[in-house]
Amino acid sequence: MDTNNTTTSHVEIYSTESCHFCHMAKEWMAAKGVSYSDYNVGKDAQKRQEMVEMTGQLGVPVIKIGDEVMIGFNPDQMAKLLGVAN
Repeated sequence: MDTNNTTTSHVEIYSTESCHFCHMAKEWMAAKGVSYSDYNVGKDAQKRQEMVEMTGQLGVPVIKIGDEVMIGFNPDQMAKLLGVAN
């Protein structure tokens, strides 16, 4: 899912359908007008493997902003990396 982008950083989220924090992160980004690519690692084995290679674990959400990788939903850190108000 892509929304309007207010930043130049490419944002990717590795998520599952049942993850409450994944939904919160996507809602936060939508409210801030941040465009992102959403990968459902519960259904996409290739993206799941990519996420594990990047982080060494299976926990979601994994949020990649530019070259920065975050495990979990941290709105303060996301706002800082994206240059938006929290």
